[in-house]
Amino acid sequence: MALSILNEEENAIRDAILALVKDTIAPKSQAFDRSAVFPRENMEMLGRQGYLGMIVDPKWGGAGASYLAQTLVVEAIAAADPATAVIYEVHNSLHIEGIWRFGTDEQRARFLPALCQGDAIGAFAITEAESGSNAAAMRTRAVKSGSEYRLNGRKVFITSAGEADWYIVFATVDPTLGEKGITAFLVPKDAPGLHFGPPEDKLGIRASRTSEVILDDVRVPEENRLGQEGQGYSMALFLLDGGRIGIAAQSVGIMSTALERSLAYAREREQFGRPIGQFEGVQWRLADMATDLHAARLMTYEAAHRREEGPAQRPLFAMAKLFASEKAVQHAADAIQIFGGYGYMREYGVERLLRDAKVTEIYEGTSEIMRLVIASRLLKEYDLGNI
Repeated sequence: MALSILNEEENAIRDAILALVKDTIAPKSQAFDRSAVFPRENMEMLGRQGYLGMIVDPKWGGAGASYLAQTLVVEAIAAADPATAVIYEVHNSLHIEGIWRFGTDEQRARFLPALCQGDAIGAFAITEAESGSNAAAMRTRAVKSGSEYRLNGRKVFITSAGEADWYIVFATVDPTLGEKGITAFLVPKDAPGLHFGPPEDKLGIRASRTSEVILDDVRVPEENRLGQEGQGYSMALFLLDGGRIGIAAQSVGIMSTALERSLAYAREREQFGRPIGQFEGVQWRLADMATDLHAARLMTYEAAHRREEGPAQRPLFAMAKLFASEKAVQHAADAIQIFGGYGYMREYGVERLLRDAKVTEIYEGTSEIMRLVIASRLLKEYDLGNI
């Protein structure tokens, strides 16, 4: 069904990706979660179908679509498989977009076609054990040596680490400079000295590999530096803005599935001689789920629509992620409650919604950081009409 807030092309993309996800990704989603196997085949399929690098100019292998169109794809994938959705989101919003926006033409020509076709997967390595939310305090070093840099340090909680073929790695060229020393580098998986920790044993999104990235005197040629020295921090913040829109879309996808399954169950499950959907307690949960889903979707679509306004709209991006992620967790729990004892069993797949939703409140900026972003802007200039 077409949505009036989307244009004709966006509605067509939405219909196409929903059908594709239903036929190809959804049937295998539960198996990928149980086995914790990285769904590379999903990414390759999405590449063949033209859903990778959607906002990238066609001359570099992309589709030249709107940011909102790409957001619709994240939502649709997340409704079936949140693990594939976050792999997709990092690959597109953080890695591909980083090269497209900040790379040289030579770097775009060299890297983007394979990334857009699904022949290579990209990752984004910024988080460290001692500098999670405070990226400016990172310790990974990049020391210039002739025409190359030598990188040393450790990154943690990196999505697709060990599976991705290329990594945007952030390191400081001078710790005394703080954020002004942070620089980004493109590092291949097979670079000598680059190692990966074992996959983390996670609560949710289990098919998405999360591992440590270890850099032991990794040599990176100067032509693999992304942007200029000292530009890495501002680049990371810009890219994370888009990433937060993606996580909001992932949350919306989870919420939509929670509501869809809850409605179906409420119509079918009978207690005391009638469907449980006729009981006020269940009806109120369903009404709240539908209302919050609609609100989260609108916030996310607006954020995607205004993505090109950049940091000026950073609080708006934070609001979308904050609201959508917290409501996804709340209503995934509501779905379990509606299902009762069956909701607690893995067989029905509802418990997985809660496991997968929880991390949306954490990665690419915790809920606490989102509130700081929003409040800092409010204290400086309160203008909700142009936040």
